[in-house]
Parts: sequence; C-alpha cells; structure tokens
Amino acid sequence: MSRVSSEQALIDAAKSRILVLDGAMGTMIQAHDFQENDYRGERFADWHSDVKGNNDLLTLTQPDAIYNIHCAYFAAGADIIETNTFNATTISMADYNMQSLAKEINIESAKLARKAADKFTAQTPEKPRFVAGVLGPTSRTASISPNVNDPGERNVTFDELVEAYVEATHGLIEGGVDLIMVETIFDTLNAKAALFAVDTVFESLGKTLPIMISGTITDASGRTLSGQTAEAFYYSMRHTSPFSFGLNCALGPDLLRQYVDEVSTVAECLVSAHPNAGLPNEFGEYDLESDEMAEHIREWAQSGLVNIVGGCCGSTPEHIAAIAQAVEGVAPRVIPQHDIKLRLSGLEPFVH
Repeated sequence: MSRVSSEQALIDAAKSRILVLDGAMGTMIQAHDFQENDYRGERFADWHSDVKGNNDLLTLTQPDAIYNIHCAYFAAGADIIETNTFNATTISMADYNMQSLAKEINIESAKLARKAADKFTAQTPEKPRFVAGVLGPTSRTASISPNVNDPGERNVTFDELVEAYVEATHGLIEGGVDLIMVETIFDTLNAKAALFAVDTVFESLGKTLPIMISGTITDASGRTLSGQTAEAFYYSMRHTSPFSFGLNCALGPDLLRQYVDEVSTVAECLVSAHPNAGLPNEFGEYDLESDEMAEHIREWAQSGLVNIVGGCCGSTPEHIAAIAQAVEGVAPRVIPQHDIKLRLSGLEPFVH
C-alpha cells in the first residue's frame, strides 16, 4: 500500500472495530535464552564490550527470530505490530558503545516488521496489517536529576534528545513504517523532544504519518515519573493532534483501568492501552494468564473506554489471541465532543 492508502486503511479499520496491538517483544526474546555469542553474531564477535541484553541489536544478529516474533503476533490477531527499536537511539545505545548503529537498527527493524505485515496483509487483504515505528523513552530523563544531592543536575539536554530522535525517526520512515509510536513515556519533557523531532522530520520530508502516544503511570499515585496525572499528561500532548493517546506498561489491567478511564473521558482522539500481564513476582516474571487479562480488557471495551488494545511486559501471542477474541465484535470507543475551554497542565490539569 502507498502511504496515503495505508493511512486511510488504518483510519477506516479504527472506525469499524477495536484494533489490536502486539504484545511484549522482550518477553518473547527472553524465551529464546540468547547468550552473549547469540547477541554478537558473526558481525560483532570481536566487539569491545558486552552486548547481551541489547535486544534491539538482535535485529541485525538474529533477524529471523525477530521476524518470527512479529509473525507470531500477527497470527494471534494483531492489527499493529511495533518495531524492535525501543532502545534504538544513540542515547540508549551508548550503554553498549553502539551509538553508530542506531539508525541502521531503526531501518532494518522497520523492514523486518514491514515484511511480516505485508505477508499477512497479502493473506487477508480485507484485514490490512500495520507497522508502528517505536520511539522509546531513552535511558535518560530531561526533567529529573540523576543525583539526589543536586536537584538541578541533568544527564541529557532537550536538544540532545531531539537529535537522537530525529535520527531514529528518519530510520523508521526509511524502513517503511505506517505510523510513529512514542511509547512508555515517563517524562513529559522527553516526549516533547520526541514529538518535536518527529515533526521536524515530517517537515523535512514533506510528509506526515499518524502518531501514537502512550505514557506510563508508574505506580498507585496515578502519575507519570515526572509527576503528571493522566489528564494533565494528555493536555501536555494534545497540541500534536495524535492519532491515538493512551497508557502502557508499569501496571496490570486491574490497576491501570482507572487511568485508562481518565484518559478516555478527556481524549479527543483514539485511546490505546496495553498493560503488563500483571505485576512482576519476586522473580521478575509476570503471572497473569491470557484468559484473565482478556477478561479485564473485554470489560474495558464493553465500557466504551478503548479503541486500541494490546499487551506490554509479560504478554505473549497467547495473551494477544485471547484479547483479540475478547474484543471481537465490540464497538470501539466513541470520541467525545467537548466544549471549547482553556485546557492547561502542570502536574495537575487546569480547565477554565
């Protein structure tokens, strides 16, 4: 599909049904039990630092595994899969001394996901599949000090984030994504840098793609790590006119529901949600079974809260298959019409 027809197909699909996102890439990678040599492959056999844990690098060294994970999620019923690029910025790749690979990983990750999407679209043209190019939060935060003894200290600047996100966005678009997803946002300033970078790339290329924005409520406080409530966070982002706005990660569906409801009430766009498969146990594993997770999300759908659903940490194709079945035939959330008011945000929303 061309870019225009792809975007229209996405819009049409979202009007007709609740769309299904994929589940966790990291959970599926962990199941392979890759070791240091697997991460290195032939190309990086002599790399000067350890690379185990650099899941994005597997796009280059274990591409068949990444491609098969994408296919497994499509086979389970996903409409949209996410590229394996959560940490593919120069900032995060610096942890492995692999900054120079960031753009290449974005390009190749997008191509792998595109290949999988095109395969499944060809099999069922009436149900087109889409690729979301992922821009993760990076391993640094622009609005919080890394030093408890110096609240004013920062380990990254806004401009540095923009530069990293511009490069990643160019790579994702070059690789053929259908939309851009800025996800797992814990710091609003990081997200603003990402969205400024995306807009900069769109302007330079003379084209746009739909944008998904997904934040993270870190705990029972109901706030992002940088302190905003879900509603305030939405008001901070709404000027970008996103295709969808939502929440993912940190919490399971039981604890996340009230914040999805909060977003659903105010968002003037589609609402997405992809929670974790419960909270991690003492071994860092996720215990929420697919049928129980799907039951929660079915209730969200029946309550008219969501347009796009999926899974984050701990979720597998089994979870996605159960979720897809749970929301099948349920009407998507209707976007509310609000009175025109001044809507501002600090840590709390201000509506006047």
